[in-house]
Amino acid sequence: MAVVPETASSTDPNPVEDNAPPVDAPGLQYFVFGLFFIFGGITSLNDVIIPKLKELFTLNYTQAMLVQFCFFTAYLLVGIPGAKLVKRIGYMRGAVAGLLTMMVGCLLFIPASQTATYALFLFALFILASGVVIVQVVANPLISLLGPPRTAHSRLTFAQAFNSLGTTVFPIVGSIVILGSLANVTADELSGAELLAYRQAESEAIWQGYLGVAALIALVALAVWLFRNRLKGEEHAPSSGLGGFDLLKRPRFGYGALSIFLYVGAEVAIGSIVINYLAQERVLGQPESAIGWMVGIYWFGAMVGRFIGSAALRVFSPGKILAFNATGAILLILVSANTDGALAGYSLLAVGLMNSIMFPTIFSLACEKLGPRAADGSGIINVAIFGGAVVPVAFGALADLTGSLAMALALPAACYAIIAGFGIFARRPA
Repeated sequence: MAVVPETASSTDPNPVEDNAPPVDAPGLQYFVFGLFFIFGGITSLNDVIIPKLKELFTLNYTQAMLVQFCFFTAYLLVGIPGAKLVKRIGYMRGAVAGLLTMMVGCLLFIPASQTATYALFLFALFILASGVVIVQVVANPLISLLGPPRTAHSRLTFAQAFNSLGTTVFPIVGSIVILGSLANVTADELSGAELLAYRQAESEAIWQGYLGVAALIALVALAVWLFRNRLKGEEHAPSSGLGGFDLLKRPRFGYGALSIFLYVGAEVAIGSIVINYLAQERVLGQPESAIGWMVGIYWFGAMVGRFIGSAALRVFSPGKILAFNATGAILLILVSANTDGALAGYSLLAVGLMNSIMFPTIFSLACEKLGPRAADGSGIINVAIFGGAVVPVAFGALADLTGSLAMALALPAACYAIIAGFGIFARRPA
């Protein structure tokens, strides 16, 4: 049956605020869907750029995962300031600020490519991610407010489906533009001036691709700015504690924040290595330029699952569905790690389907009844997304240590086990 939030007991030592009423903004949800599409697509482009940079700069897996580390560190550093900015200038203007920051990050790929400097690529990714964080601080609570509280789980999952649409489209196009230019020689065969020239030539496709993304972001920012006064009834409560960290004292929210940390880490770790994983002889044994598009299957599964999940969450307990999907992810990882050929490859790609409802469901379960403190809760959740920096680097180190990507899959499997526990813990309304 559908989950209907209950009113907090007056004897609760940590009372939970009632959900705020829906804000008045006819048609605004379509703009929010667009925001989900944009930041989802940009995040998934990391899965394409990692194998490219790994080859250009002859990196091991740990060094290559610094792409995700720098990208997701922005969530740790910008999550709380981003929430404060949004509370000061409002959701719509906050979205514009985030989009403009993303555009600057995209443009920084030009000097990074022209100088062929790995550190500059990492810096550009950090600036880009900083804008993504601000946009995400806006999008997650806003979509929850654009409708009745009892359907927030379903509505956020439906919005996340547009996020997955972006994560499906961007890698497919990106693999054609970025990976499709891989030359017949490799960076480890060159040195000196030849190596520099090779890196500059091969990275040209990167900045051209991100220049196109910058143009798209500019159009979206303009559209949001034109509707900046459309939102009515917006309310924000003043923060208590250190930037809202006092919310972590609530067991439900604290466990939910940990689950977001682990979920994003597991999802990003798998997405980051899936191209290299499929290219292995024991799996598909094909060059990365030929199978790069297949990362889109991973994210396509998440998109399909979110459209299905948005309907299922209106009928079944969100916590139970979360536990079911997390268990399914573990089983698929075990199949992939212990088989060969197409079965090993497609079972890992199918983890994307299990990921589908996890982020929106964890978010909405953790943030039930935050009400006017929704921006604070969203800021803390965005800090927890820092798991996308930590877990992939740990995954890369484990892969380098064991010499096996299959064995390193034990790490995301452990993450999903803890997430399944949260689903059971939060199966009842707050």
